[in-house]
Amino acid sequence: MEKQYLTHTAEETQKVGLEFGTFLLPGTLVCFRGDLGAGKTTFIQGILRACGARPPFVSPTFVLMKEYHLVEPTQNGIRRIYHADAYRMETAEDFEKIGFTEWCDDPEGIVLLEWPERIEALLSNTRIDITLSLKTGSDTHREIRIDKK
Repeated sequence: MEKQYLTHTAEETQKVGLEFGTFLLPGTLVCFRGDLGAGKTTFIQGILRACGARPPFVSPTFVLMKEYHLVEPTQNGIRRIYHADAYRMETAEDFEKIGFTEWCDDPEGIVLLEWPERIEALLSNTRIDITLSLKTGSDTHREIRIDKK
């Protein structure tokens, strides 16, 4: 299954994330690919809002993982969201040591992973890949491709 979107503002990108977030099920790994500034965190902010997480919503680049415990589970049963960022990882084994497999195995959680290419060896074949890219010549127009594996 593949879907594509074109957004023109950060708000539109966040709205696509909001709509996408309402369909997520516990145990889902969502991998976000794209250059710096492509809108990965903005899209994820929409998912977090859809699931009822409490702000602030910031990229976990320097903390590696931010965990959100939801006050109320989502309609689909999600109770925890792990927003992880592998950008600063030297090896996949380093990410494994801080708990990546446990986050993915949480039956009531979802994992939103930025920079999955850094830890490709740890990724499940059952996942959703989201690729965000800036349209040529624009700082705001984004192409979003969602591919369920």
